[in-house]
Amino acid sequence: MRAAIKHSDPSDEFYTSEACYILELSNTPDDPEVSIARARVLPGVTTRWHRLIGTTERYVIVSGQGRVEIGDLPPREVSSDDVVLIPPLCRQRITNTGADDLIFLAICTPRFRDEVYEELEDV
Repeated sequence: MRAAIKHSDPSDEFYTSEACYILELSNTPDDPEVSIARARVLPGVTTRWHRLIGTTERYVIVSGQGRVEIGDLPPREVSSDDVVLIPPLCRQRITNTGADDLIFLAICTPRFRDEVYEELEDV
């Protein structure tokens, strides 16, 4: 990895089958230890159950309100500045319970790659 400043382009945001919008902020092979994406969930939307294989994920809630479900823990309310720790293979989903978009950073170690993502049946 080299020293760099990366600028994001909001028009690069894309919709996923998980039911949220993603903007990759940093996810490149030259920095394999970590990736950072901005996730945006619309009001009233619950993302699909999924898990990551061999990748730890952290949600850093930037704005909005939600309810997160991870593993066998009871659902928990989250809001700005909360951090959610999600180990590899731990099922997860999040619901936007507020009136505004729920926005959070998804920080993955090692970096997120499509092949580590696994959709799960709704439970």
